[in-house]
Amino acid sequence: MTEAPRIRLLEADFFERPVDFRFPFRFGAARVERAPQAFVRVRVEDERGRSAVGWSAEMMMPKWFDKNPALSPEDNVGQLRTSLRLAIEGLQSLKADTPFGLHAAAEANHHWAAARHGLPALVASYGLALVDRAIIDALCRMMGVSAVEAITGNLLGVTDTTAPDLAGFDLTRFLSRLAPEPNLAVRHTIGLADTLTASELDSAQRLEDGLPQRLDQVIAAYGHRFFKIKVSGRPAEDTERLVAIAAVLDRLVEDYRVTLDGNEQFESGDGVGDLLERIEKEPRLQRLRASMLFFEQPIARAEALSKSVAAIAERLPLEIDESDGDVGSFLRARELGYAGISSKSCKGFYRSLINRARVEKWNGEAGSARYFMSAEDLTTQAGLGLQQDLVLAAFIGAGHIERNGHHYVDGMGRAPMAEQAAYLAAHGDLYEDAAGRARLAICNGDITFASVLRATGLGSSVEPDWASLAG
Repeated sequence: MTEAPRIRLLEADFFERPVDFRFPFRFGAARVERAPQAFVRVRVEDERGRSAVGWSAEMMMPKWFDKNPALSPEDNVGQLRTSLRLAIEGLQSLKADTPFGLHAAAEANHHWAAARHGLPALVASYGLALVDRAIIDALCRMMGVSAVEAITGNLLGVTDTTAPDLAGFDLTRFLSRLAPEPNLAVRHTIGLADTLTASELDSAQRLEDGLPQRLDQVIAAYGHRFFKIKVSGRPAEDTERLVAIAAVLDRLVEDYRVTLDGNEQFESGDGVGDLLERIEKEPRLQRLRASMLFFEQPIARAEALSKSVAAIAERLPLEIDESDGDVGSFLRARELGYAGISSKSCKGFYRSLINRARVEKWNGEAGSARYFMSAEDLTTQAGLGLQQDLVLAAFIGAGHIERNGHHYVDGMGRAPMAEQAAYLAAHGDLYEDAAGRARLAICNGDITFASVLRATGLGSSVEPDWASLAG
């Protein structure tokens, strides 16, 4: 087995591209119509003097990382920029180490520095996650390997340094046995403001961009079987909304599965229990209730990890998302009765791999499949960001993944046509050509991305058009 090379971060910069939404995305108390996408570019060097450049990309989504109502969307984006700057400074100050060794050496100090700037743990995670991914990409390019080869061969040097609870668990053997599949079912997001049928949409609201807008149109166009439903934290209103959604799903989809997402809108477990009670008593929700897989982050993060949720979890498995502020979050959540944790590239590539190892270890000890990970979205944009996220989702073995970037944004948005053409040429299994625009290709509810898994680097053969980005 090839030993993980030791590298240094020599240079790092980040850039932005504006992203305009087709219509507002409403989740929790947030309503988002536009947001920037961040792009990171790094150059690394190993101890033999070889160097390579790597890239990463991620949406700077306001009102998710920090939901303080006193902060504007611009304030939220400013927080993420600060997190990126701090991550770059911290990683550049380190001596040569493996890619994971750099991450492990930087993580605690980065979170401490971010806290000094008043940044919550989730915001801190964002900056380190993006620079980590760009370093992984650079390492792969320097060695001429795909992310699949780098991860299964542990060329990243992953150890239990940041997760002492995995001491004695053979991480290298675990990684070597992972077999990412080149296809996933797409779990469609039904936002709180999304229209369901033609009767809800007047002529002034109808878009003429050739993409589906209403839920019934989405199902007809893409053939989805998996759905993620946003709820508001108001049980009576949520129940009526679920009845309306179930009427569409029951009519149009023969066999479907759903997840619920509370986006922290419930102040305590009592509200969650109230909603589940209403759902179970409503005859019109019988099929939808039977299809439910889990409930994602219903309780506000300030309270979510403060007391046991075991009683609620007996009715429906619970998962944390926004409460996943650091690598130890899943451990704390497990003690309180949560069984799942989300995987999102914006929280950390290594964190997801570590949590996937925990699921393997815990389920092996329990002799059951109680613990799980799911693949969730952050309005991830087609291109570099989406493809890096797909690599991670394939490795955690989710089977289905929430995807909503293609629903709220037309294709690759403002990406230059030449860049879009390059993606169509290099990753034609993942995208379809819509008069020169690259749009996500969803067929019978699935996406296929073999080209992503075999690409040299972390998931993408196409370099961003840096000249088109704002520095």
